Amino acid sequence: MKNLQLLDLIETDDIEGIKKLYVSEKNNDAYHALRKRLQDNLLLFLSQKTFESNHSDTYDVLRLLVVSRFLLENDVVRIAFKCLDKAERLAEQSEQFNLLNELLLLKLQYAHLPGAENLDALTARFLQNQDHMQREAKLNMAYAFLRQELQEIHLEGKIVNLTSLMITTIRKYKIVVQELMTYKSIYQILFLANEYAAIQQNYGLIERYINRTNKFIQDQGHKKQANLFYHISILYLLANFHLRRKDFARSRSYLKEMMDLMATDSRYHALFYLRHQLLSSLNLFFTDFADDAISILQESLSNSKNMAKPEDVEDLRICLTMFLALCNDRRSLKQLTLLTRTDAWYEKRMGMLWTIRKNLMEILVHAQFSNTELAMSRLNSFRRRYKKYLQKTSEERVLLFLKLVEKYLQRPDVVFELAYKKTVLNMLNEEENKDIFSLSFIAWLIARWEKKTAYKVVLPLIKS
Repeated sequence: MKNLQLLDLIETDDIEGIKKLYVSEKNNDAYHALRKRLQDNLLLFLSQKTFESNHSDTYDVLRLLVVSRFLLENDVVRIAFKCLDKAERLAEQSEQFNLLNELLLLKLQYAHLPGAENLDALTARFLQNQDHMQREAKLNMAYAFLRQELQEIHLEGKIVNLTSLMITTIRKYKIVVQELMTYKSIYQILFLANEYAAIQQNYGLIERYINRTNKFIQDQGHKKQANLFYHISILYLLANFHLRRKDFARSRSYLKEMMDLMATDSRYHALFYLRHQLLSSLNLFFTDFADDAISILQESLSNSKNMAKPEDVEDLRICLTMFLALCNDRRSLKQLTLLTRTDAWYEKRMGMLWTIRKNLMEILVHAQFSNTELAMSRLNSFRRRYKKYLQKTSEERVLLFLKLVEKYLQRPDVVFELAYKKTVLNMLNEEENKDIFSLSFIAWLIARWEKKTAYKVVLPLIKS
């Protein structure tokens, strides 16, 4: 009974109510025992529901492993070995080497029973799988090391050449090139390369990794179904790369491939759908189909369920805000009010670059619709929070942009001065400002003196 009472109180954030669960202040021990019991019961419930509702190969293998062990312990040998054979096939297809290890160990443990496999063949497969496990462990360690290095690049402005870093890491963990030729490792490399390009604001730096990925996918041909998650993820990253390089036709081509694969499995359709819609809308928007792009985002947001990842929803929301603002649509103010999470949450979940863009956009939207005092307040808050970080990471261009916005807020007529225009236009010559999002910010400034919507300014900049 008290379990349910505590759950109700937690759900409603009733702190005072929690204090009333036990009358005496001396009953802290009883409260903590109740809290732990509730937590254990919830974890047990979640694990049971996960097994009931999840039908992925991994969970099928786990189910079969548990059942097989139970059957072997109760002398139902023939059916147990059939279950183990099926589980082994599934584990091999999905490259679940740790699970495969457990299965083979169980087979070895009962290899003396009638109907068991030949011990030598079983031992050979077990040793081969040990090699696969060692290879995967090395790759995971290398991936973790590279993610850590990227964090230092991102948060501390560390200067690193990605190719040199990759080569050094491969040597450090004694990885041979052939070990990198799996969907999982290709995805990990491409993910890291994509993060690096985003930090550097230059997707041309990772073109060699894109070309290798294309070759890998072509070589794999029919081997799609067993690696569906990684294959779809790779297609998403490829579509994003070509979007950021302004090759919208190729980006749309990868999005079509992505959707075709998503359609083969409802789990992955649900997982990737919002991300797919995000890139689809960006492709439409920057190829002069703003109304269609806005409609896609509005529909996706209205249909997004509680199960959707908050990061995906926030991505759609900020994108919609940007589209509306560039089209000089006051509905962007409404969308801003729906971006309600703290900067600390955005920094942790969405990344520093995303959060900085969100804050800059907030300043611009308020400035655009004459909320000058609020825009100045946001600008000063932004400078206090991010100035040191931007200087540390050599992102003075953001501070320059902020200074130009500040001048406009203080004296709107400044945009017509030759020196001001020259400073803004010079920003277009910098390589890191040729990205579609950077161009959108610069287009906003140019639109002030051209007296056009920023959308009409940014389209020719992207095409040039």
